[in-house]
Amino acid sequence: MEAITEYLTNLDTQLMLSWGWKIVAALLIFIFGRWVAKAVVGFVTRIMKKRDVPPIVSNFIAVILYAVLLIMVIVASLSQLGVPIAPFVAVLGAAGLAVGLALQGSLSNFASGVMLIVFRPFLKGDFVEVADVSGSVDEVNIFTTVLNTVDNRKVIIPNGLITSEPITNFSAHDTRRVDLVIGVSYNDDLKLAREVIARVIEAHDAVLDDPAPVIMLLELGESSVDFAVRPWVKSPDYWTTRSDLLTQLKIELEEAGCSIPYPQRDMHILKLNQDANDDSTA
Repeated sequence: MEAITEYLTNLDTQLMLSWGWKIVAALLIFIFGRWVAKAVVGFVTRIMKKRDVPPIVSNFIAVILYAVLLIMVIVASLSQLGVPIAPFVAVLGAAGLAVGLALQGSLSNFASGVMLIVFRPFLKGDFVEVADVSGSVDEVNIFTTVLNTVDNRKVIIPNGLITSEPITNFSAHDTRRVDLVIGVSYNDDLKLAREVIARVIEAHDAVLDDPAPVIMLLELGESSVDFAVRPWVKSPDYWTTRSDLLTQLKIELEEAGCSIPYPQRDMHILKLNQDANDDSTA
């Protein structure tokens, strides 16, 4: 009986020592692994900072990377304790698949947000047209972009819609070309009309000398002879200059004796019924 008791005591001691070492090893793996994960995340963060990756992207990547590394450390620790990790990995995989399917749209917006922040097709303050919405860029976030429209509406657009369609950035360059079509009557003096247009363009302070304005005969329309008028201006002066030129061109052309015609039709009414009654009467 004493031998059995001694054997069981020795067995319990061995089991305790064995489990004690396993627990210590698991704790060491967890502590060291967590330190390595933090070091790796710090190293990656420094690299992204040196390459001018925007903070909002680098912080998000750092969080995701640390979470993945920490899960790997926890799995290694549990494996040291003898816990079967195959079911655990299977559960994680199934959960990841379920979350991925549930957040498919959000993940698409996130990927698009990263592209917008990294490649920077537009910046805050730029006037753009995206997803059939025009406005000034207020914020570029991971999942959405915020625009302020010209009538002071705040529009929040999912980033997935922005990257799936063409992006027009009206503020990308310092200068813009104003495209005007000015029509005069067929009876007007075309040389005089051209001189008036050139004088108005040259007199405007916002019109740039380089690139030089272009004035050319565009086409012989149905109701007018059309000139293409294409001056260049600074991008912030675009709409003001366009309005000023249209107003001044109309005034100056009319004062010079030219007319700006509008579409018209000549109608010829045939008195077929009257002629038919006259024939029947005769």
